[in-house]
Amino acid sequence: MYLTTTISVALVLFLVGLECIVLLSAHNLLTRVKENLALTVVMTEEADSTSLQRFADMMDHAPYCHHYVLVTKEQALQEHIQQLGEDPKKFLGYNPLTDAYEVYLEAVYAQPDSLRAIRTSLESLPYVDEVLYQQDVVQVLDRGVNEVSLVLAVVAISLLLMSLVLIVNTIRLHIYSKRFLINTMRLVGATPWVIRAPFIRRNVRMGFEAGLLALLALAGAVYYCKVRLGIVLFPYTWQNITFIAVTVMVCGVLIAFLASLFATERYVRMKIDKMYEI
Repeated sequence: MYLTTTISVALVLFLVGLECIVLLSAHNLLTRVKENLALTVVMTEEADSTSLQRFADMMDHAPYCHHYVLVTKEQALQEHIQQLGEDPKKFLGYNPLTDAYEVYLEAVYAQPDSLRAIRTSLESLPYVDEVLYQQDVVQVLDRGVNEVSLVLAVVAISLLLMSLVLIVNTIRLHIYSKRFLINTMRLVGATPWVIRAPFIRRNVRMGFEAGLLALLALAGAVYYCKVRLGIVLFPYTWQNITFIAVTVMVCGVLIAFLASLFATERYVRMKIDKMYEI
């Protein structure tokens, strides 16, 4: 009975861990999409190497800049020729394009209000001609991110509640099978806390062991996806790993403790006649 209950709770905790992995994977995907958004900062024709270096130094310390790439006027001319098949330098006699920076933003700044503020700030610089970005794409992405985040939150909360209910019911069934033992302990004079203590200790230990089994299964699943399938589900940082481990273990131990406490309380106070009726 103990082994069966442990395995049942471990399977439910495995589902809780999968929920955490899905949330982290979704967050990682959305972050990467946002960080691929770039501002094209077009420099003026008068901008020299000193101005370019000054702008680069400012981006090195800007909190919104994830990284940046300098596109020189020569590189821009070659890209123009490759895309359109025309060389404007032949009929103009000079290169009409200017140097530009592709500034990739931190994910938290990739939203319409922040982008407008950053564009206004950069266009106020004397060596910056204009700042360009795809406003329609940003608005659609921002709206889509909010909708996806809401859906994921609702699904995660629903699955978490279902998981908790399954754990509670599994432990309640286990204690239900011991209801006559509880009644015997009560008849020989055991106090309520003396009756509860062994059940709580046993189920808390069971929740801890089930959490370890679930984490081992999750580690195996993540390893298989990475090594065999070449899929990195989420960044393997200590913060993310700790988040998954703590969530699974807390759910296992805390829910086991509360379920044991309330389930034994019911049978401690139940009359012997009622035990035959349920």
